[in-house]
Amino acid sequence: MAPTQIPTVAAVTVGAPPKAAAGSLGRAFVTFLAGNGDYVKGVVGLAKGLRKVNTAYPLVVAVLPDVPEEHREILISQGCVVREIEPVYPPENQTQFAMAYYVINYSKLRIWEFVEYTKMIYLDGDIQVFENIDHLFDLPDNYFYAVKDCFCEPSWRHTKQYQIGYCQQCPDKVQWPADFGPRPPLYFNAGFFVFEPNLETYHDLLQTCKATTPTSFAEQDFLNMYFNDKFKPIPNVYNLVLAMLWRHPENVELHKVKVVHFCAAGSKPWRYTGKEDNMQREDIKMLVKKWWDIYEDETLDYNNAVNVDKFKEALTEAVGVQFLPASHAA
Repeated sequence: MAPTQIPTVAAVTVGAPPKAAAGSLGRAFVTFLAGNGDYVKGVVGLAKGLRKVNTAYPLVVAVLPDVPEEHREILISQGCVVREIEPVYPPENQTQFAMAYYVINYSKLRIWEFVEYTKMIYLDGDIQVFENIDHLFDLPDNYFYAVKDCFCEPSWRHTKQYQIGYCQQCPDKVQWPADFGPRPPLYFNAGFFVFEPNLETYHDLLQTCKATTPTSFAEQDFLNMYFNDKFKPIPNVYNLVLAMLWRHPENVELHKVKVVHFCAAGSKPWRYTGKEDNMQREDIKMLVKKWWDIYEDETLDYNNAVNVDKFKEALTEAVGVQFLPASHAA
């Protein structure tokens, strides 16, 4: 299936906090946070990254009840919309079939209930957005848009794909054996997707989940099964899984990548040591540094961005000074 053609739109003012723009009502980015660990740093980095690329839309954070109040306050101070959700669990006594640390991710299904938004873009908390992607909201409705995954990492060792060296990123390299039956359907990475909240879909997702035995990749496998007929692939520039850099470098044009998914072992920027496999690569170091540059940039903090914006507006009104975006400055 050929990648969907992506329309483009103009960005808004550099440095402005997320705010409603023409035609923006009912659109939002959304991420998910559980527990009291350090993933809140990833979400803060994501909020600041979206602000840096001048998105016109807010970031909603779906939090489980175990997210502490101090973490919620941090997110609110960064301009996020915090929404508490209840956990979703797969069938009782069957979680042993899924990797334990993925089981809680079934709770992501709750975001289909956010029907005050007509369209949303979901991003995992270990994702960073390096270029504006607001144009993805203009993709045709009634489809599920995501990026095809790679089957070459050892975490896929339980699959026939991995065992014979077949990967949908290079389907002609190893042919799918005829005696294996039909070629596997296209499979997406569920760390990033474009979808439309819908109560009917939401209730059906929960009911189907209760009747579906968990598999290794938990909610990712489940979503691939559920949205198989509606899935449309989009280019990997919208969700560059780091393993693509060493598994399929021929498919990566790093200078064109808009969204990076730090999902490889040892790649979380806020935990990065460089000691794990492939983490000493110069391209990985560069991407981690770009994440930290955003995370540590105090001018991207929501309150600072708001205050600077208000100051510029007041000064313009008082003395007629006009401010150009930072990208136009000398």
